[in-house]
Amino acid sequence: MDEKQNVKIQVRGLSKVFGKHPKKALELRNQGLKRPAILEQTGQTLGLSNIDFDVYEGELLVIMGLSGSGKSTLIRCLNRLIDTTEGEIVIDGENIPTLSDKELLECRRRHFSMVFQNFALFPHRTVQKNAEFGLEIRGISQSERYKIARDSLSQVGLDGWEDAYPNQLSGGMQQRVGLARALANDASVLLLDEAFSALDPLIRKEMQQELTQLQAETQKTTVFITHDLDEALNIGDRIVLLKDGEIVQIGTPEDILTNPADDYVRRFIEGVDMSRILTAESAMRPVRSTARESDGPRTVMHKMRENSIDSIYVLSRDRKLLGLLEVDAAKEAADQGATTVLDYMTQDFRRVKPDEPLQNLFAMFSEKGFPIAVEDDEQRLLGVVVKGAVLDELARAGDQ
Repeated sequence: MDEKQNVKIQVRGLSKVFGKHPKKALELRNQGLKRPAILEQTGQTLGLSNIDFDVYEGELLVIMGLSGSGKSTLIRCLNRLIDTTEGEIVIDGENIPTLSDKELLECRRRHFSMVFQNFALFPHRTVQKNAEFGLEIRGISQSERYKIARDSLSQVGLDGWEDAYPNQLSGGMQQRVGLARALANDASVLLLDEAFSALDPLIRKEMQQELTQLQAETQKTTVFITHDLDEALNIGDRIVLLKDGEIVQIGTPEDILTNPADDYVRRFIEGVDMSRILTAESAMRPVRSTARESDGPRTVMHKMRENSIDSIYVLSRDRKLLGLLEVDAAKEAADQGATTVLDYMTQDFRRVKPDEPLQNLFAMFSEKGFPIAVEDDEQRLLGVVVKGAVLDELARAGDQ
């Protein structure tokens, strides 16, 4: 995630103690004691301790950990369904723990929509009426909320199901209704607490794909809670990994897989198929040399000789990838007196984006041995991947 992006939510020094004597628990925490010892000495449970992180505008941040790690407590602190013991949660300049009840209600309406694991649908209301519920509570007119809810249901693929009742829907469809209701409220942040955990594995995968597509389309800031590592790796822009109420590591999926912070994280990621998770970016190497579109064939051949290569990528002035030139084609251009190599290039090579999974690259290497070009959304060449680099990257990840 680009550090220059706007910060939507800033969490600093957040702690939560469950019990009647939180100060005593925090005193022991400050002396270096951990959750088990604090519980034994005080009877207080240190649910969260000194939590610091940012949520960027438009990102999908996953908070994950095993049962008891504090992840559900954390998401409920964000919108103050649970009061914090200490610390700040700032969203668009408002410090949520300090808001009055009236200010908190207004803050929730503006900023937060929540989707739960158990769908939380009203069985006596139709799909349409469930999607309208939040708008109805806010006093939105019937005609307006009808249209907004219809649009939201369409976004999640439920056109034609508006008059159905929850018991007529599959689990995945029920969760789509929950998402539609959250989208209809048009809050700036979506909070999803183990939202797909109750679904069977196949439907769960489908919902993960739909969420990432929906998030890409709407650019809605999303905080997603899960205990499932595969789910976190599949959908997260970044992951916050918790253990015993403390942050163990924050990073992109690739950061966590390739640079685990400690033995706990290493054990957590054991068994992950690295070829499925690691991307072309991780195996990408700088391009040894490139040719300009204005270069003549003899200039290009000189570059190939100097760099001991028998093919070269040809770029436009703004570094867009135009094609690949082989040495024999360059010689032919020179023999025919051509002043440019553009008519002698080949397109018989593979291009991928930086996020292409490594597992997809093996079948892309051609018999001619051309490297795979890695380009950005504007077709600018970022680097190349050779087969040896893929194997090296997988071996390195396996040694972590």
